[in-house]
Amino acid sequence: MTTTENPLALESQVCFALSVAARSVIAAYRPVLEPVGLTHPQYLVMLALWEQGPLSVRRLAELLALESATVSPLLKRLEALGYVTRERSTADERVVEVTLTDAGRELRAYAETIPGTMMERLGMGPDELRDLHRTMSALIEATRRPV
Repeated sequence: MTTTENPLALESQVCFALSVAARSVIAAYRPVLEPVGLTHPQYLVMLALWEQGPLSVRRLAELLALESATVSPLLKRLEALGYVTRERSTADERVVEVTLTDAGRELRAYAETIPGTMMERLGMGPDELRDLHRTMSALIEATRRPV
């Protein structure tokens, strides 16, 4: 039986391809992020803060599509690295605000080299990556629509 005849063939499953691709791409980022002590999830936090910071923990979680409880340990580690600070809001003490430190802002210069490095590592150009991103974004939106 070929994969076109078998709807349950592992290699024909979108979920399998996405799972392997996600792990593989994250693994490709590892040696690029290690020199600055970041994991891939921490890098995503830093991207959000470079773009929109300072941010509340809640807003960070929303932007990253994560639970606040998942974001908090990432922030604790980034704070230990000296890249961010976490402080209670003076307007509402229930809100924890995350701000880049000078070291966190300075790290952006290194981070600006990462997209080009990753294009080389993945052997893909900007157009291919834009198309891939557009497809994945459409997939994400499809999964968020009510059934």
